[in-house]
Amino acid sequence: MSGLVDALVITAVAGVVIARQFRASRIDTDRRWWVLPVVLGIVALREPGVIDAHHHTASVLLLAAEILIGLITGAGWAWTTRIWVEADGAVWSRGSRASVAVWMIGIALRAGLFGVGAALEVRQDSSALLLALAATLLVRSGLLAWRVQATRPVGTPGPAYGDAVSRPTWKEPA
Repeated sequence: MSGLVDALVITAVAGVVIARQFRASRIDTDRRWWVLPVVLGIVALREPGVIDAHHHTASVLLLAAEILIGLITGAGWAWTTRIWVEADGAVWSRGSRASVAVWMIGIALRAGLFGVGAALEVRQDSSALLLALAATLLVRSGLLAWRVQATRPVGTPGPAYGDAVSRPTWKEPA
């Protein structure tokens, strides 16, 4: 992918994710919460510019720091997300003000890393940012799924598919 397409993908994904965190949303632990982060990670790793060939060590250290910041941001985001269970057993979540602080700190740290890389003259591709975003989403989704499992009492199943669907009553033929 070109740098412009990468930037648009990163901006779109981050925008959707950040906007959605402030609306209450139902958490479905049965769905594959790991798919989007894995796809983003694969897209990022397919690019040849993840590591700068001329500054290999510095580039690897910056990438590792970027991923570490992504992991910490994802964990902070998951722990600052409010989770509650409705009477019907549905689990809901919504980001808090602390979630905003976690995102702002994460963005500031990433900007600082970019500045360090620029000062060291390390070529930084958007693939590193995409990989860190994938790490953030993976950790956040995994921790939320784990927290949801902890909110349900043992032996109490969640709502099943079709529970809310009204079924017509059956009449015997006359």
